[in-house]
Amino acid sequence: MAKLTAIASLYLIAFLYSCSLFGQVKIAHSELGKLKFTNTGELDIQPSATSSKDDFDFLVGKWKLKDKKLKSRLTGSNEWVEFESTVEMRKLLNGIGNMDIYRTTVDGKPFEGVALRVFNPKTKLWSIYWVDGNTGVMDPPVVGSFEGNIGRFYCKDKFRGKDIIVVFQWDKTDPDNPVWSQAFSPDNGNTWECNATNTSHKVE
Repeated sequence: MAKLTAIASLYLIAFLYSCSLFGQVKIAHSELGKLKFTNTGELDIQPSATSSKDDFDFLVGKWKLKDKKLKSRLTGSNEWVEFESTVEMRKLLNGIGNMDIYRTTVDGKPFEGVALRVFNPKTKLWSIYWVDGNTGVMDPPVVGSFEGNIGRFYCKDKFRGKDIIVVFQWDKTDPDNPVWSQAFSPDNGNTWECNATNTSHKVE
């Protein structure tokens, strides 16, 4: 029982930490890094000084995940859905890329998605592409880098016809239990709503 309690506490701490930066309240720009825009209104994303093609090496291998997602996004919902999934990740492109296959069950049916990550040696930025088996459509890539153990990756997108900014955050402080979170901003980064998060656990 003590072991189960400790594991449950780890999940809760990881979840609260990941969403503490992305709660359904206005937060300081500095907590996510103030967004910058070009003269044409595009996101101006600069790499960290330590950005490297090795930043995602911690994710190589097989994982079991504990997931949470908001039942409804950008509606003020506080109802979370919990489920489990698996991921298998391997490196590609002589080390400047990697791909993982994400599998779970949604409404009793198998669900599969693929994340492709590519590091640009010239810009020192990562681009992360996502496509799932339900839509067959690749989402716009989120772009960014790691600063220490925290990686943040941004893009402009649309949700239900409205312009939003998307951010993925990776926290690899504990590389055997890394935490991923996703948040949407409907107001150019003034406020953020965390709508999905998971904690990965290495499969031995």
